Amino acid sequence: MKRLIYVLRLGHRPSRDKRISTHVGLVARAFGADGIIYSNTNDYSLQESLKKVTQIWGGPFEVKVGGNWRNIIKEWKKKGGIVVHLTMYGENIATSNVLEEIREKTGDILIVVGSEKVPREVFDLADFNVAIGNQPHSEVSALAIFLDRFFCGKELMKEFYNARKKIIPQKKGKKVVELKKEVD
Repeated sequence: MKRLIYVLRLGHRPSRDKRISTHVGLVARAFGADGIIYSNTNDYSLQESLKKVTQIWGGPFEVKVGGNWRNIIKEWKKKGGIVVHLTMYGENIATSNVLEEIREKTGDILIVVGSEKVPREVFDLADFNVAIGNQPHSEVSALAIFLDRFFCGKELMKEFYNARKKIIPQKKGKKVVELKKEVD
């Protein structure tokens, strides 16, 4: 049975985080996650933007908006899932066995990434606090590197279903093919 992998974006400040929160969702989708939850916000434009991307480039990919992060984490764990918090203060992914330990666990995975200052309680609720290096960096890059290492690069070959368009890789130029017409 396939493990579900969701990303929980802690907080979202529409005036400040619009692009970064969208990029967290784009990376989650492109690098193999099954969905993203934007907690503590009612900014449904995030959901609409990623829904459009999924309609054009394929899915599946689920986007949820709202809910209290603490309740989301506790409910995830209650259902037997594990929580991985990406933080520069955690166990370094390159110098520890944390990735192998996560792979050995059973249950769906919730990957937590912050926006504003992450409450101390998140560190305590997480089953794993994982650092992609121990220097300040972007949650977008941390998520991409974590997912790439978790899937051993195989996510880059993922086939997306019900896509309208597909990029054809080539040495130079851009080639995009229409796979099916939009139905009104």
